[in-house]
Amino acid sequence: MNSFGQKFRFSTFGESHGNALGCIVDGVPAGIKIDEKFIQSEMDRRRPGKNEFATARKEGDKVEILSGVFEGTTTGSPIAMVIFNENQKSKDYTNIKDLFRPGHADFTYFHKYGIRDYRGGGRSSARETAARVAAGSIAKLLLAEVGVEIRSGIYAIDGVEASSFDFDYAKSSDIYSLDKNKEEFQKEAILAAKNSHNSVGGVALVNVKNAPIGLGEPLYYRLDAQIAAAMMGINAVKAVEIGDGIEASRVKGYDNNDQIDKNGFKTNHSGGILGGISNGDDINVKVYFKATPSVFIKQASIDIHNNEVSCELKGRHDPCVAVRGSIVAESMMSIVIADMLLLNMSSNINSIKKVYS
Repeated sequence: MNSFGQKFRFSTFGESHGNALGCIVDGVPAGIKIDEKFIQSEMDRRRPGKNEFATARKEGDKVEILSGVFEGTTTGSPIAMVIFNENQKSKDYTNIKDLFRPGHADFTYFHKYGIRDYRGGGRSSARETAARVAAGSIAKLLLAEVGVEIRSGIYAIDGVEASSFDFDYAKSSDIYSLDKNKEEFQKEAILAAKNSHNSVGGVALVNVKNAPIGLGEPLYYRLDAQIAAAMMGINAVKAVEIGDGIEASRVKGYDNNDQIDKNGFKTNHSGGILGGISNGDDINVKVYFKATPSVFIKQASIDIHNNEVSCELKGRHDPCVAVRGSIVAESMMSIVIADMLLLNMSSNINSIKKVYS
């Protein structure tokens, strides 16, 4: 499956070492001003090769809009966007073309499809997420029309957790750290792993401000369920927490409940979602990324003929995939909220009458 969403829907195409990747975004209302500089700025946040904390692969990630926009405005037809690959080094993978890299999707893709693109993992590569960020930028432009803001930052790296959350500071941080007092420790953890040819995991925090009450389609297209699906669909994500998440299972009901007064909810343990529907409070989601599986340490594996072999990787890889992954998580959140926003328009007859009466 290569598509996501119901009303605001996108499909991606392309591989890590193919000519290009891209997306088609459908369901975008006509009349939205398309800011191409903003779209490119979103791509630049995820772009590889920016600093020592990311892969050395240099990609411009320049987006070309092929359809769905006329004179800077959406037409209501599908928006097609393409991103051409510029810096493939497929030869880095020739020594592993017949073996399965531990921690990667090589084993499962091969056994499912009977064929495998060994060049960086092909379709299973995180390179595909560039197309998701492109689609997410369109969702953000839609959400901006109604004042909804999506933000993200790094909550933890290798167990070094933020004590405070400054989303504005995260924008200027090399690793999108939310806590300037923990940033250096988090950077040190990344570089220590990199210098020992290893990798580390991390946690991104995604926040939605000004989400209206009522987003989410119970029972089987709940807001929290779709957020979880969107985040778990990102490469290397192994867990998702909404609101207090796991902590909610460790406290009593009275302590977990968000009491209400005339001004609104007194706390936000729920993460802005009740019964699968947004309650108007901030939506807070933690996204847990495993350590990048591409490490430059000899590992045991097997090849496609079931022979035991040693796996020694080459190439260029992120020492901590969570850093750039946080931007992808933010983009996927934008897509989910945009989808729910459009779906919610038909939930009440009064909303329909406002358009057609």
